[in-house]
Amino acid sequence: MRFTRISPIILLLVAFAATPVFADSVYLKFVGPGGNNSGGVYTYPYNFSINNSPTYTPLVCDAFNNEITQGESWWATVTPLLNAGGMWGSSDLLDYKAAGLIFEGMAGGWIDPNAGNWAIWGLFAPNAKTNSAFTGSNAAWLESNYLNQAANDPDSAFNGLVIYTPVDGSQSWGGTPQEFIGYCSVPEPGSLTLMGLTFATLLGAIIYKKRLVAKPVAAA
Repeated sequence: MRFTRISPIILLLVAFAATPVFADSVYLKFVGPGGNNSGGVYTYPYNFSINNSPTYTPLVCDAFNNEITQGESWWATVTPLLNAGGMWGSSDLLDYKAAGLIFEGMAGGWIDPNAGNWAIWGLFAPNAKTNSAFTGSNAAWLESNYLNQAANDPDSAFNGLVIYTPVDGSQSWGGTPQEFIGYCSVPEPGSLTLMGLTFATLLGAIIYKKRLVAKPVAAA
């Protein structure tokens, strides 16, 4: 059997092209709620397996009127929170920023997850504010306080926060899933630049070595 020698440059190019160094969409599977509930619904955290990872990621829901079920899966686009490219659009950037700060407070343990999640729901769904769980907690104060803080905080306060927006029609059950907010789980642009530079350097070294070896030697 005849074997053809493949250039290491071609192998490197193929390997690099086949490696998803950055994805603007991820595969989400809802593993289950964390146990907190208020007003007859579960609140933060919602635990997810992202891209079939065995490590679960806690996210917070911002879509009160959408429903999901345990074990459901779907594809979601991932955008930085400051881009406000999610389900509610750029006109709700301030609401997204307030929701991100509340999420950080819940994740850090200084905001009650029930009141915090109702405050986030109230930012995007007016009917959530009529629920007794919203009116009976300090959700209204949290909403007002963090809207004010979000309007004054620098952009650096939102570093790492991303929006997971469902791709309609990709769900394994029911209607359009909920949207979630969490921390970034994909490479930052700086990391991608470094990876690209590393690849370019390695490729250049291979080409240079190949030319050096092929250079004819003049007779003395």
